[in-house]
Amino acid sequence: MSKSFDVVVIGGGPGGYIAAIRAAQLGFNVACIDEWKNDKGGPAPGGTCTNVGCIPSKALLQSSEHFDHAGHHFAEHGISLADLKIDVAQMLKRKDQVVKQNNDGILYLFKKNKVSFFHGRGSFVKAGEGGYEIAVAGAAPETLMASHVIVATGSNPRQLPGAAFDEDRVLSNDGALRIPTVPKTLGVIGSGVIGLEMGSVWRRLGAQVTILEALPGFLGAADEQVAKEAQKAFVKQGLKFEFGVKITEVKTAKDGVTVAYTNAKGEAASLSVERLIVSIGRVPNTVGLNPEAVGLKLDERGAIVVDGECRTNLPKVWAVGDVVRGPMLAHKAEEEGVAVAERIAGQHGHVNFNTVPWVIYTSPEIAWVGQTEAQLKAEGRAYKTGSFPFMANGRARALGDTTGFVKFIADAKTDEILGVHIVGPFASELIAEAVVAMEFKASAEDIARICHAHPSLSEATKEAALAVDKRTLNF
Repeated sequence: MSKSFDVVVIGGGPGGYIAAIRAAQLGFNVACIDEWKNDKGGPAPGGTCTNVGCIPSKALLQSSEHFDHAGHHFAEHGISLADLKIDVAQMLKRKDQVVKQNNDGILYLFKKNKVSFFHGRGSFVKAGEGGYEIAVAGAAPETLMASHVIVATGSNPRQLPGAAFDEDRVLSNDGALRIPTVPKTLGVIGSGVIGLEMGSVWRRLGAQVTILEALPGFLGAADEQVAKEAQKAFVKQGLKFEFGVKITEVKTAKDGVTVAYTNAKGEAASLSVERLIVSIGRVPNTVGLNPEAVGLKLDERGAIVVDGECRTNLPKVWAVGDVVRGPMLAHKAEEEGVAVAERIAGQHGHVNFNTVPWVIYTSPEIAWVGQTEAQLKAEGRAYKTGSFPFMANGRARALGDTTGFVKFIADAKTDEILGVHIVGPFASELIAEAVVAMEFKASAEDIARICHAHPSLSEATKEAALAVDKRTLNF
């Protein structure tokens, strides 16, 4: 006999579990279905982000940064270490513990908010007068009836043709998080977020890392000045880049991988490495969802087609996160999940794509929100800019990390903030002020007139805002 719910969420990642909890808080009888398993076969909600994405990668980035600082920066603080070494097994163990704590936290929140959790793969069976029949395939198969369905099934790593992931030599983001020993040589195809973060982890631990990128330049989505500053810092650290490459063949062997490619000049070249990370983007995940059973519409990329409010072509069926249009970011999925739950309740959920921040957790960190100069030039909008280097910031000097700058872009007439771009220490935290400012339609002068603590990195944002009108306090 089927169990009936007001809302059934398929997928327990950032978009799914947040949507389920918010819907329950709004008074609905809610179920969430998720199939992720831990190493013991138990439930591990949280999706790609918690299990093989945002959370474990940040744990490894932190561990590798500690190691890098101990080896290269502690001495200037008067701290001496002898026989420095890395225990990769312990580092991975800590990463797994961090992931489990997050898994358990989500299960606790389900219980606290009275969300019924079902461990298995959810799929559509049929539509009827009472709603939608959803099958749960797992250790304990179930059939659920849902008045509303929220699909939040996330995305999968895109495979390079002719180079299937074996998670031993050819690695996705999952395998990149589980390399058992530091490779002497590591190749990365793709210089996006995953490639840069994972390349940085293993470079800090001693690997010689080469990144191959098909595009002609570095980090095309970011502001050009930020991209140039970041690339300069990465090259100085030891990362090697080749742009404008075209991969022609990938061969794996017992002891490594050889990548054949043509370089930007059209010349044949090859790269031999112990392991290869392929990070060329992600694709929407509708595997096993059985959308054809109810006529759920997908686009040519395999993403679920939705309108501006995340409604699909079917009544009372919604979709959020990586499986729909828009940036594949965990926090974007969370915002859509909350908004959809509120829309089901008759409220006015809100998501503003222009104020969704982007962050790359390398060193230096890279973060931005809003538009770049190139985008504004393309649309013919008049703007003005202001920037301030961390080199002139007292807190950055005390930290020993003065790489980068903060850059503001504002409307030339109204002074409204159109974009903020940061490369440097704690950019991931500093960008939040810009997001809040842009949501409230603040001007650059508004930020310039707000009191910022001294000494703090946030003073660089104040100085950059001042610089829009060619002013400075030069803390």
